[in-house]
Amino acid sequence: MPRDPIFLRVDAVRETGYERLGRCLILAAALQRRRRTVYFVSRLEPNGLAMQIKRGGSEWIAADGPVGSDDDLEQMTRLIRKHGPAAIFMDDADANYELLAELHAMGPMVVSLDHMGNHRTPADIVVNPLLGSSKETYEFTPGAQLLLGRRYTMVRPEIRRHRPVRSQEPAPLATPAGKPSAGTFRAMVALGDDDPNLQTIDLAKLLVNTPKVGKVDLVVRREHPQVEDMRALAEASEGRIEVAVEPAEVTARLVRCHFAVTSGSGWSNELACIGMPQLVIVQNEHHWPNAQQLEEEGCASILGWHENTSAQTIRLGVQNLIADAMERQGMSRCGRKLIDGRGPDRLVNAMEIMLAVKERRQALAA
Repeated sequence: MPRDPIFLRVDAVRETGYERLGRCLILAAALQRRRRTVYFVSRLEPNGLAMQIKRGGSEWIAADGPVGSDDDLEQMTRLIRKHGPAAIFMDDADANYELLAELHAMGPMVVSLDHMGNHRTPADIVVNPLLGSSKETYEFTPGAQLLLGRRYTMVRPEIRRHRPVRSQEPAPLATPAGKPSAGTFRAMVALGDDDPNLQTIDLAKLLVNTPKVGKVDLVVRREHPQVEDMRALAEASEGRIEVAVEPAEVTARLVRCHFAVTSGSGWSNELACIGMPQLVIVQNEHHWPNAQQLEEEGCASILGWHENTSAQTIRLGVQNLIADAMERQGMSRCGRKLIDGRGPDRLVNAMEIMLAVKERRQALAA
């Protein structure tokens, strides 16, 4: 029996960044496991991002305008009448109360993905896919359900599958015979879907020249503006720097790296899920609560804000982490205990329960 589809309203352009699209792709995979057809209504830049959506089995509809604009509301009205979605997931910082109220009045359940809590919302479900924000941060209408915290963290299935493999720290790097030891540890630089300050290359150069760091893996999305410069740097490094952009390349590095330098974004939570020790350099103000929660739980160590963190501070943090095996082991255990990677499925289950209750009430009212 066909089931009503789900809309994901999310933009991925330079102005809004790409983190929201990444977590909606994770959510779409969980929705499809419940036999729901998923439509992305999105502005994409570049349009090649649509291939990621279609490879995942979802449909893409180009949005006529930014979220909240007259063109956007008119298009959403047409699409709701045409497809009759069961729910609309809205993941955008500009999704104001009036917009969500109009969508809600058309009949579908409205789910707001909001890690900032800047707006009052009439959504049926409010989700914070990051850590840190409490219930008091949000203003919501009576009857709304709040899904906050570690139980609803978005983790890609291909990353979660490496939890058993990462249950122990990887073996040290082997040193080629006849050559002096370049280091025994492998580092990862993973600043998330957005690298707004373009620090990945600088961090790679710093880490590869740090004592006892033998190799550095750069994990970025394939549309990163400096990806060609990274590949040129990797070619000139004689194998000490590698670049990973495809999912298969990224997951292959997860079981080899001993620690990661992250930014406190959703990628930090994914690495905590598999037990990767982390040093955090915060790149975005909205990621501070997430980074602080990871540090409080013992999963990571914050080095500071990107503008105020010196090369000496980073080098000292790396050397201290390398020298303390118990610290790395503690970070790994705390991360695996904090996040189990099943957040997307829990969110979809909550939506299905709410939809069933809504249908039951409508049947009784009829």
